[in-house]
Amino acid sequence: MHIPYTPIAGKNRIAAVGSALVDICLREDEVFLAATGAPKGGMTMTTSSHIRELIGRSKNKPAIVPGGSACNTILGIGKLGNDARFIGKRGNDQYGLLFEQGIRSHGVEPVLQISSSTPTGNVLSIITPDAQRTMFTYLGASSETDPSAITPDLFSDVALVHLEGYLLFNHKLICATLDAAKKAGAIVSLDLASFTVVEASKPLLETLCENYVDILMANEDEARVFTGFSDEQQALDALSHRADCAVLKVGKRGSYITHNATTITVPRTGDGNAVDTTGAGDLWAAGFLFGLVNSFPLETCGKIGSVCGYEVCRIIGAHIPEAGWKRVRRSFDDFSCV
Repeated sequence: MHIPYTPIAGKNRIAAVGSALVDICLREDEVFLAATGAPKGGMTMTTSSHIRELIGRSKNKPAIVPGGSACNTILGIGKLGNDARFIGKRGNDQYGLLFEQGIRSHGVEPVLQISSSTPTGNVLSIITPDAQRTMFTYLGASSETDPSAITPDLFSDVALVHLEGYLLFNHKLICATLDAAKKAGAIVSLDLASFTVVEASKPLLETLCENYVDILMANEDEARVFTGFSDEQQALDALSHRADCAVLKVGKRGSYITHNATTITVPRTGDGNAVDTTGAGDLWAAGFLFGLVNSFPLETCGKIGSVCGYEVCRIIGAHIPEAGWKRVRRSFDDFSCV
């Protein structure tokens, strides 16, 4: 089964639009997480002061890196050597500088609006011993991205525009982005990102999938909330009716890709043991989309995604170190068409 999309005029650049956030990764136990009152594995919108308060309760030192779902994906695409662009808004502060420098260091072109008054957004990810992450998000300047600045010109040289589900909280921005992407002739991929986002945005999500989305990605929880089906096959079938290509990510068991009523099963990579699942779905998407715009068969796209997702689970945070990227590239030797 081969890729359902042929790049137009040789274009293979990918642009991501999302929240320009700094990830603060904190390892803690189940007792600490329970005391926060947040649903495990979910995402809770909060304030910057609440995040500082939670960090202050811990005796552990957090790791701080550029983050955000779409950002994690586009950084992975940049490290794979593909032309890549990130579009968002940061604050005029140290976190904002750290974010932009991190983007550039991954070979990604930043197209960033800058707020003069609102701080850069950040996400506290509390990582429990089972490698599950629970997120507390302060959107900051990222929530102020100007929809009127998202025009088709931003995507004139782009094959695919990737969006994170968190943009569903900003109706005007996601609609402006989807409209501009389609006017520019780009493919659109959407990663649902969090089951709590899906719960809050189902009516809008249904409309956008019907009219704009070509590639829809979800994990088991997101698919269950969106489709109403706990059975994975039923959920996957329901997702496939909402987009040309549907992906269901099932963690250490692998993933499923459906297109034209045909389903590909992609086995997991590695031993299934994870240190931290932060960014696993985002980096899976990076490998998959990299393969897609370079005209690889869908099965190969899934395998590259699986390798990237496995590597990011071997470390804390969503940034694969260079040794990990070398292993990813070496794995291409196993894929005859790469």
